[in-house]
Amino acid sequence: MVLTKRSHSDPLLAEASHREAESSQAEVQRSAEEAREDVKGLKKKLKEGRHFYTTRRFIFPLGLLLGLFLGFMLVEPGDIQDTAAQVALIWNEYDLSLSMPQMPSFDFSRVEVEWKRFTSNIPELWKLNNDGREFKVGEAMKDRGLSAEYPIVLVPGIVSTGLESWSTAPEYRPFFRQKLWGGFHMLSQVTFNRDRWIAALMLDPITGLDPPGGIKVRAAEGLDAASMFVQGYWIWSKVIENLAVVNYDTNNLYLAPYDWRLSYYNLEVRDGYFSKLKLHIEGFKRTQGKKSVIAAHSMGSNVILYFFKWVESPEHGGGGPNWVEDHIQALISIGGTHLGVAKAMAALLSGEMKDTVQVNPAGAYVLERFFSRKERQRLFRSWAGGASMWIKGGDAVWGNATHAPDDESGNDHTHGQLISFRRRLATAPSSEDDRPPFERELSPSAPTAQETGPREESEAEIAQEIRRVENASSLVDTRNMTAEDAGVWILEHTPTTFQKMIQTNYSYGIERDEEQLAKNDHDHRKWSNPLESRLPNAPSMEIYCVYGHGKQTERSYWYASGPYEYDDGYAPDAEGATCPNTTDCITPPLDMPLSRSSWIDGDYTDETVVPKIRNGVNMGEGDGTVSLLSLGAMCAEGWKKKRWNPAGIKVTTVELPHRPVPSIPRGGANTSDHVDILGSTALNEIILKVATGAGHEIKDNYVSRIREYAKRIRAGQLITINDSKRRLHLS
Repeated sequence: MVLTKRSHSDPLLAEASHREAESSQAEVQRSAEEAREDVKGLKKKLKEGRHFYTTRRFIFPLGLLLGLFLGFMLVEPGDIQDTAAQVALIWNEYDLSLSMPQMPSFDFSRVEVEWKRFTSNIPELWKLNNDGREFKVGEAMKDRGLSAEYPIVLVPGIVSTGLESWSTAPEYRPFFRQKLWGGFHMLSQVTFNRDRWIAALMLDPITGLDPPGGIKVRAAEGLDAASMFVQGYWIWSKVIENLAVVNYDTNNLYLAPYDWRLSYYNLEVRDGYFSKLKLHIEGFKRTQGKKSVIAAHSMGSNVILYFFKWVESPEHGGGGPNWVEDHIQALISIGGTHLGVAKAMAALLSGEMKDTVQVNPAGAYVLERFFSRKERQRLFRSWAGGASMWIKGGDAVWGNATHAPDDESGNDHTHGQLISFRRRLATAPSSEDDRPPFERELSPSAPTAQETGPREESEAEIAQEIRRVENASSLVDTRNMTAEDAGVWILEHTPTTFQKMIQTNYSYGIERDEEQLAKNDHDHRKWSNPLESRLPNAPSMEIYCVYGHGKQTERSYWYASGPYEYDDGYAPDAEGATCPNTTDCITPPLDMPLSRSSWIDGDYTDETVVPKIRNGVNMGEGDGTVSLLSLGAMCAEGWKKKRWNPAGIKVTTVELPHRPVPSIPRGGANTSDHVDILGSTALNEIILKVATGAGHEIKDNYVSRIREYAKRIRAGQLITINDSKRRLHLS
């Protein structure tokens, strides 16, 4: 056994170690308590700093309430019977009667009765889908003894027709035959498959047809194609309901949907749209023995004017000069965009319009982050159909730098300046340079490659040059642009593919020579422009122009310009570009494809001036979407002249004042908004009167000054002609 000698200091060491352990444990406990107190304090501070509406106690019940609200808004009485059938089907399918106790039979018709009683007591504010006006106009016409007389064709406007995916590529198969435009499925695709959705809706920039890669999108078919945009937001459904009361059905009623992204020419090339429309109308003539009435809304009016010339042309429809006279009883143009819309110019220029700049700051931020102006711009420019909405007639119709036909008295700014720029605080350098703004952007003192000679530039020199150009550009006072200037500006800042698309499909001028107008009967580029083509040879046909007035409409814009940036439009075209004669080449600084960035000046609002300015948009007269000049100038004046109406077709103009009910989201029976007018009582009465053979009861009704504005257009044309002659004489 080995004995060891114990040290006298061992008890002291043990005691010291014990005390140290107790001290450490106490310190840890105090630290834990302090941490808990800190956490409690932070939670309390966070709780006190949070608003109640950001808590789960608020958000969860809110979600339940919104779900109930949507259910009340969208459910139909018939859905209750469908629910009963579905419950019975599930009950029998899984034989639940064996595992569940016997329940007394329940009559779901009682639920339907109670539901109707409940919804009848809901204020109209909540009735977005049905508001009690269904079938009313049709019933009133039926009580008068009126019934279906002429077959009727409904032609929707731009973005009204639903678009379906027919792509069979693996990545698109999950939503085959589902709507990419229109319906709630569109909302889910935009939210969760944004890039794929954009790729599917974009067209090939060269052909204007389906993009490569097997992507295929087609217009929906049938009455449902444009009856509603999404559940609860109707478009043509009110008109169809009232027509059904006076004995219309699928045998004498046809909705002619089309892919509004395509140019009018490509509608026939890809889809045979005009051939199908011609066959339908001829079929109505054979089966019903009557001519057809066409009711066209918005851009649909331009589509039908194009169709009339197409069907008469021996090179296209081959119907002969009398086809329209033999097959068409009347054309009802509803909010027709005859001379284009200003918002199309803004959309093609910067991817914006009133609807995008007047959202609240939070919404604007989300929109820009989720779907930027550049992305919207690229998408809009790929839709050749939208380019048909380019304003037509140039400065002769839309005004010049000093005045416009629809300027209000005492105005502070003329609508003739379609695109205006606020003056900068810095004083612009003195110059008599009168070049267009797209040539004046660049500093005239910028050295060219010819002056300096080729040399390598360091990154510091390049950065310094860019700063110098930006500083110099801030002194340039960009000149305001008229309609013609703006058109040139857009084309100067778009790729050649877009320019070729415009050149081969459309024309936006004005033609006064009757011989040239006759020649234009054989030029399809002119057919969508009423100022460069004639109405068809159909003296017995009647035209009814029906549109709203009294809702402020975007007419012209204030733009802001920023520093130079790479122009996406020029990038593909600039590759390998050379300049054989440097003396004739105007290149931007550093020989880069740069242009000044520009956007609607959404911060500029001034409702004390005339016209009122809201978020950079000058407000004018119209139906909320289309300017009064485009809606009514041809109806009130242009088509009364033999120059554009050689057959003497009778044209009746009916202006409907905009008198919405504030408590009803879509205005009620007396609204004249561009889209909501399709549900108005007055318009439905007009459509049914024409279709049932009582069109003679419809008379001209003007509530605006469109006739005065149209005369100003004519006077402005004479002034323009005289000025041109004077300049020629002086030269």
